Amino acid sequence: MPTTLLLDLTHSSHTRARTGVQRVSRALHRELTGRALPVCFDPYQDKWRPLRMWELLNLEASGPSTGRAARWPLSARLGGLFRRLAGVPVDLGLGPDCALIVPEIFSPGVASALPSLLSRAGGPRVALFHDAIALQLPQFSPKSTAARFPHYMKELLLFDGVAAVSEDSRNALRDYWRWLGVSRTPVLTAITLGIDPPRTSPVAAPSGDAPTVLCVGTLEGRKNHVALLDACEALWTRGVSFNLRLIGISNRETASAALERVERLQAAGRPLRYEGEVDDRDLEAAYAQCSFTVYPSLAEGFGLPVAESLARGRPCVCRITGALGAGASASEPRLPQRSRRLSGTSWIRRRTGNDSSGKAGHGTSRHGPPMPRSCSHGWDRCGDSHNGMLMG
Repeated sequence: MPTTLLLDLTHSSHTRARTGVQRVSRALHRELTGRALPVCFDPYQDKWRPLRMWELLNLEASGPSTGRAARWPLSARLGGLFRRLAGVPVDLGLGPDCALIVPEIFSPGVASALPSLLSRAGGPRVALFHDAIALQLPQFSPKSTAARFPHYMKELLLFDGVAAVSEDSRNALRDYWRWLGVSRTPVLTAITLGIDPPRTSPVAAPSGDAPTVLCVGTLEGRKNHVALLDACEALWTRGVSFNLRLIGISNRETASAALERVERLQAAGRPLRYEGEVDDRDLEAAYAQCSFTVYPSLAEGFGLPVAESLARGRPCVCRITGALGAGASASEPRLPQRSRRLSGTSWIRRRTGNDSSGKAGHGTSRHGPPMPRSCSHGWDRCGDSHNGMLMG
């Protein structure tokens, strides 16, 4: 085992946002506590350094965030500039036995600083790869992200190994490297992510006149909330009775159409709640209070909300292709691929008790569908996977 293990948390330690990448990074931090030194690249000090207390507190925060961007307080910026001008040294224990894990999608600034760190860390250097969606579906991604991603995927060649969060992500990165004509690549493997286990045992879905349908996930173009909202509006117009609850921070650049529909439907008196990002306790309560969940995303690297829903005994309507299909392969029902317009509306009708056909919907058992393999463990196995790559 390397004598020093560094865990790069440059972005996650400077935001309290809880998107999928941040949640994975924080979970690895928890699992590797005592084994890994959390570090960041300080652009003001122009050095890699250990995290300070305020940055560690950001990693522990469970409350909602108002934005995804990294934030550096004025005191941190001034302190970094002072240390830079004073030439204050930083000792990270770098050497031939020093290993590195980078679980984040790093920025251009971090990318420019990585070579100096990689050249001094002689042990295995491993990056986590989440997905290539910004390259595959640029029309649903922020322009800056779509422009950045080809460079990021090429910069992953600097590492000794890359752990993809699913077979689908692994194949996307492998194919891109092949397209570049690269002959020597890092070891590329797919690992299984963990999930945050429910705080209590899964409970039966609540009974009532109007079931609640829950959708957890960032509001952005590729998450396909527009299709979900249009489908729900059509069902409400037909007299189907159910509540829709949306939870997740919004990306203003790609979520404008979805946010406009939310405002219009709420103004029309539809039973729709959009709460933005919530803390862990409120999220658990939302799962307990819903009848089932919907995840209409067009593409995912893994799909944590699907796995977490199933772990809490709530069926999830989702697509059957790519990483979502693989992760939920043991579960029914799923959103058919044949339509981008959320063709699972008939199942929603059955599940909410508003179907006149008399047919029983899939997954109507009291305890929900069988749990897929990807939902059967916590983050400890994911941490062990990284350790396995480091051990070679």
